[in-house]
Amino acid sequence: MDKKKFGIILPIILISYFLILLDNSVVFTSSVKIASDLNLSTTETSWITNIYALMFGGLLLIGGRAGDIFGRKKIFIIGLSVFTLGSLLVGSSVNGIMIIGMRAFQGIGSAIIAPTSLALLLDNYSGNQRNKAISYYGVTAGLGASLGLVIGGLIATFSSWRNGFYINVPIGIILIFMTIKFVPNLIFKNNQRLDVLGSIVSVIGLFVLVYSINGNEYRMLAFIIAVIFIILFLIIEHKINNPIMPLELFKDNQRLFAYIGRFFYIGVMFSFFFLVPQALQNVYGFTPLMAALGFLPETVPQFIFGMVQSKMAEYFKNSSLLILGTLITIIGILLAFIIGIKSGYWLGVALPMLLIGIGQGFSFGPFTTAGVANTNKNIAGAASSTVNVFHQLGSSVVLSIIIALSSNIENVVNSYIYEITIMCILIFIPFIAALIIKKYEK
Repeated sequence: MDKKKFGIILPIILISYFLILLDNSVVFTSSVKIASDLNLSTTETSWITNIYALMFGGLLLIGGRAGDIFGRKKIFIIGLSVFTLGSLLVGSSVNGIMIIGMRAFQGIGSAIIAPTSLALLLDNYSGNQRNKAISYYGVTAGLGASLGLVIGGLIATFSSWRNGFYINVPIGIILIFMTIKFVPNLIFKNNQRLDVLGSIVSVIGLFVLVYSINGNEYRMLAFIIAVIFIILFLIIEHKINNPIMPLELFKDNQRLFAYIGRFFYIGVMFSFFFLVPQALQNVYGFTPLMAALGFLPETVPQFIFGMVQSKMAEYFKNSSLLILGTLITIIGILLAFIIGIKSGYWLGVALPMLLIGIGQGFSFGPFTTAGVANTNKNIAGAASSTVNVFHQLGSSVVLSIIIALSSNIENVVNSYIYEITIMCILIFIPFIAALIIKKYEK
């Protein structure tokens, strides 16, 4: 594949993936203004984020498998169209019902784009180019979440929150036309039909699971229902010939532990993104914008070392870079715990952030590479959607666990210390997963 083609298709994939992750984080720093402008209650405001997570997480498997069966270029364009229109309607919302409904619609587009974009990457690149492209994709996964805080803070301070969604519209339209013109319509021999029963059961199971994490009432009942439907889903996938999530994905130990490691890694990182800005405001008295800019010591190194990792991927094994990244992340989280937030921003927060950013730069790409390792063209979409399912659920589940365990601690500093302590424990799981991946890497 020539460099020109690498330069056109990859930006389409990365920018589209960046947008859907960015929109999840922008809401964190814009929610106060949104609630004020639309006269929303606390519960209604929380659903702006929750409904997006529900649709995004619940429909990921369908989004990925639809690309396998109906053609990835076609499905990708549909996803971009839904997301772009959804962004326009979210920005134009005049009340709580409209913005929640349109965020749900936007989440449908995200659920299609996320797995299909990665599958398109696998279709169009091979060898070292594929490894480098996946590294860039992994960097984008982290940057979308962390930069969303900064961009959201800037927009909330100097502009209308609506512009945080309107900006997606011209970019989305450009991406649609670029996809039509430059992305090849690769057709693979796949006579399978969409697994309708598995799709319905998976949507219900994932919807209810995400609700049991992010919902407001009957969460335990929702969790029990989710477990029942997920077990039923696995039984269906085992028995039918056209599974929406082929269980063969989990027979490869490298992929299996990549999913597990990614679940806990993104869970700890997302918790860090979510909880630290609150601590900066509550402990140091930072404004939302200052708290957002306070993340630059993490965001800038993540980008730089993500690029470094993509170069190093040509000379080092994927698992070696993953072990390095998770180990540096552990050191950063441990420093945040040992030094403590009372030591001031630069020593207690910025220094650990620096190491965490470097660790993320080395980790996200290799986790993605391991998650789609040894897949063929017919299950590339399913593998891509599974990577994103574990990414999405990890961010919701781990954050909810940490918040639940620290919710009874009223003192802000003590609560932060307790939350960091939990992160210190959980961050060892992806490191162990990386060691196991090294054992099975071919």
